Amino acid sequence: MPVGSLQNENGINLTGRNAGRSIDGSNSRWRLGIAPCLEVLIDLPSYTGTLKSPGASGFSDVAPGIKWQISPVPGKIDLSITAGVALPTGAAEIAGRGAQPYIQLPWSWELHDGWGVSGMLTEFFRPAELTGRHMSEATFVIEKKLTERISAFTEYVGDYPDGARPTQLINSGGLYRITPTQQVDLHVAFGLNRNSPNYIVGVGYSFRVDGLFR
Repeated sequence: MPVGSLQNENGINLTGRNAGRSIDGSNSRWRLGIAPCLEVLIDLPSYTGTLKSPGASGFSDVAPGIKWQISPVPGKIDLSITAGVALPTGAAEIAGRGAQPYIQLPWSWELHDGWGVSGMLTEFFRPAELTGRHMSEATFVIEKKLTERISAFTEYVGDYPDGARPTQLINSGGLYRITPTQQVDLHVAFGLNRNSPNYIVGVGYSFRVDGLFR
């Protein structure tokens, strides 16, 4: 994130799991560049509501964090590290109990002819829970830039909690850059095992405001 730039990322998802249907949003993350290769961020509470029972309703936690871009070298693997903590402000049925620290290692690599690969490893810690105190999440994305404004992607998402079966998804979609600082995206995901949601359909919108420190 450029120094003095503020980016707002938002999304709304419709999830189907067996007989239940739920919607969640706005899944907002605010990111502010405060120094070269360094930004602060915050995940705002989003609301999950049931459209068809069964399912829980309520707000998620607020989660501040900080991100450092380790290797911003063009043409090579770009690696960052993010550390934050979800504060116990939401509903326990949605967000869990107590403070929940996390560490993320996002990476990306631009290839040739508009192709690129990226991914992220996240470690979640839930010390206040009686079971399932740790979960690992791995993602892997293949992206193709179709035009100057349009890109398509396919993503694998796997959540691996301690003491429970994993959830695994294939998520595909595209994004359209309205302007250099605005974009919209659409994605559709399908579960790969019985423990995963049947489907997730989502739309997103993000924008960036530059020059705040001038």
